Amino acid sequence: MHAAVIVFPGSNCDRDLAVAFEKAGAKVSMVWHKDTELPAGVDIVGIPGGFSFGDYLRCGAIAANSPICQSVVRHAERGGYALGICNGFQVLTETGLLPGALRRNANLKYICKPVKLRVEACDTVYLKGYEPGQEITIPIAHHDGNYYVDDAKLAQLKDEGRIAFTYVDNPNGSVADIAGVVSKNRRVLGMMPHPERMAEPAHGGTDGRAMFEGLMDALATA
Repeated sequence: MHAAVIVFPGSNCDRDLAVAFEKAGAKVSMVWHKDTELPAGVDIVGIPGGFSFGDYLRCGAIAANSPICQSVVRHAERGGYALGICNGFQVLTETGLLPGALRRNANLKYICKPVKLRVEACDTVYLKGYEPGQEITIPIAHHDGNYYVDDAKLAQLKDEGRIAFTYVDNPNGSVADIAGVVSKNRRVLGMMPHPERMAEPAHGGTDGRAMFEGLMDALATA
């Protein structure tokens, strides 16, 4: 499997994400935000966490208008896979590939700590390594992780089974405790917690590893 990891000025989790993909068995290409096309043969695009362009305007807003994001949108629209983590989730909402917006945390403070997530009954390759209802520990590190959609869109997400993760103890005020959602075709996932930071024993736990290993196994047999 071939993964592309996008790098923006201010990205600080790009290497972590690349290592997580590599350890799961993927070939990884690092792609600069000013490039206009993804490498040939890319199966999945990873948009990492960090503070792209210093979080000016809105988090992810400038990055979403980078040249490479036009190629990411085309990749997703033709059925390609994309994973956005933290700032990457913000970028995906700004491109319109995922619904909703990430607002300032309800307590108006930056939060950095491990949190408990519940794996929801969402039919997507990203969750193949988990069981519905399973509780896992994944770290968060964000100031604008308060996920918001209006009531109508929330009802749609629930009806279509597109909520991937919820917080067991909501740290940021996200509507319906949402920590991650998928696109209508289940191939684009955005999540605020960082599974790549809980993928090796040295991280203090490996609950994030199952996402990458399950994803690679599912794509390899697709």
